[in-house]
Amino acid sequence: MMPAFLNPAEAQFWVGIGLLIFLAIVVFVAKAPRTIAATLDASAATIKADLDEAARIRDEAQRLLKELQDEREAAQRQAEEMLASAQEQVRIFEAEAKAKLEESLARRQKLTEQRIQVAEAQAAADVKAAAAEMAAQMAERVLTQRISGAKSDPLIDKALGQLATKLQ
Repeated sequence: MMPAFLNPAEAQFWVGIGLLIFLAIVVFVAKAPRTIAATLDASAATIKADLDEAARIRDEAQRLLKELQDEREAAQRQAEEMLASAQEQVRIFEAEAKAKLEESLARRQKLTEQRIQVAEAQAAADVKAAAAEMAAQMAERVLTQRISGAKSDPLIDKALGQLATKLQ
């Protein structure tokens, strides 16, 4: 036969079942808060780790932003320095080009003046030579006319010899 506590018709059976259910509830209630607390703690730890990671990432982003701003400022300063240097170079090149142009113009003017002086000297020499030639021709005519009247005059012969040496 079956013991009395295993028979569903007996009250002992139902007391045993109730006791088992009660113990299960006690065990469940006792373990549930710990499980819930452990789950909440794990979630809190995960959230705290995520927040710490977010704070670290934010700090790193701020550091990188600061570095980029510093680099941008340095690049801007360098660009301004390069621009100022380029403007200074332009001024220097302008001054050099102006000086070279003035020097070239002065040389050309001097060369032109020298050519004019040479041309003037040549023209003066040509005029003197033409005047001497004309004087010689006129003297020759005058002498020819005088000599045609007289055969020979020693003074005229002497003057002609001197005139020939002076004209050369």
